[in-house]
Amino acid sequence: MPDLPTPQDATEAALFAEGWDAVLSYADLCTSGSQTAHQLATEAFTLGMREVRAAARTHVRGAGRRTARLPTIPALLTAVRDTAAAWEAEGQGHKLDPDLRLWLNSGTAARYTGRPLERPVALRGLRDMQEADAALLWLAEVESLPLPAVARRLGLDPATVAGELEQVRTLFRDRCHRAHLDSPLDARCRSYARLLDAVTRSPAADTPDDLSRHLATCVRCAEAAACLRLHGGGLPAALAGGVIGWGGLAYLERRRRAAEVRLGAGRPTGAAPGPGPDPGDQEEGTGRSRVLRGGLLAAAVLLSALALGVSMMPFGGSGGDAAAARDDTATAHDDSRPVADPGIPTARKPASPTAPAITPSAARTTAGSDRRKTDPEPQGTSSATPEPGPGSTGAAPAAPCRAAYHLVNQWPDGFQATVTVTTDRPLTGWNVSWAFRDGQQIGQMWDATAQQDGSRVTATAADYNKTVAAHGTLSFGFLATWQDKNRAPDSFTLNGASCTAG
Repeated sequence: MPDLPTPQDATEAALFAEGWDAVLSYADLCTSGSQTAHQLATEAFTLGMREVRAAARTHVRGAGRRTARLPTIPALLTAVRDTAAAWEAEGQGHKLDPDLRLWLNSGTAARYTGRPLERPVALRGLRDMQEADAALLWLAEVESLPLPAVARRLGLDPATVAGELEQVRTLFRDRCHRAHLDSPLDARCRSYARLLDAVTRSPAADTPDDLSRHLATCVRCAEAAACLRLHGGGLPAALAGGVIGWGGLAYLERRRRAAEVRLGAGRPTGAAPGPGPDPGDQEEGTGRSRVLRGGLLAAAVLLSALALGVSMMPFGGSGGDAAAARDDTATAHDDSRPVADPGIPTARKPASPTAPAITPSAARTTAGSDRRKTDPEPQGTSSATPEPGPGSTGAAPAAPCRAAYHLVNQWPDGFQATVTVTTDRPLTGWNVSWAFRDGQQIGQMWDATAQQDGSRVTATAADYNKTVAAHGTLSFGFLATWQDKNRAPDSFTLNGASCTAG
């Protein structure tokens, strides 16, 4: 395992601390245990920083227009994905999350590293921006940092940073629109390109029925619509999914939860600058001169450990989930427990001897035994409310599954959603069923095959994801249409057994 690089100065040390925290969070999603997460994070961070430094040197020496490149944090996260792909190619894929392995061997993964014009428009749009503008957009939208903290990190005026962010969002939209037009579109997609641009500019614009039907069946145009529609709160998901790829939405949720713990804010990016000290000052102690202040180092360790611990808790978890995890603490290899679940008493695992030199967060990972990592990629606030199974009573055992429904994005007449089901039992085949409450109609589904009979929808496993381990998860997504109302579905079942909301 390579040693982590050494910061060259205090500014780079602050960058290392911020980058390592992000890399470790994503690496934990990608692997099957805390030790392998730390190994993947170390290799990826070393590779990523080498590429970031090389790109910076090239930009300083070169003349003319800069080479398109990502800002530091998304570049490091891309290095995690590339390192995971190298593990899979070198026969070390058993260390990775099984769902990630399936994704790495799919055509979807090839889009992120294949021909430039066929890559996701969010990735191309972010790369085509000036690095400072791209960093502002990423830190505010994906890392969920409050604007005063973003202003300090980027050297911007806190009084004007909100206005600059709005300008950068518009710039990102324009870059994505241009990238979509440059893509090798078929005749039908190209015929809708200008109309798509027009209807996504205003929240009051009505989407014609034919365009709505097209978005429900064309993944690439739906991706472009998510990037072009700046209203509605879907931009962070479009950025995370389009730049990171697998696990992007789950990573986004982790960063939001970490920011809530550190800063005591609900949605940090909307916070306006206020008088007095910023609540994130202690966490911001990793920045610039605070790296050299030993008096704040201990406080930064405590806050970072708490934030990452909460961000690594399983999404949609309930008291029943925590109790089930505690029942398994005596097992040497628990496939369902998160790395840093504060509800489970675990011993600290020794950190890499090189990590503390970079950032105290490198020593945060607690010793969880190897486990299967969930990746529900939650987004939105809707949750399924399944009905209790027949004959159930207050003393009856818990349902063998938990279902979570997440609204990823919504536009007039159409929406995108994901369903994640956690099963307490091993599966060799599955079908998930639910009932729509407002007449929604499924258009396109991925990672499962859809069948709809009236309001009842049944999703059947694809050939490559039929097998699910005990305490593992299955996940799939879909595009659909709606009218008047778009409430979350209910009455979820797994192979005919009722599931609880989870």
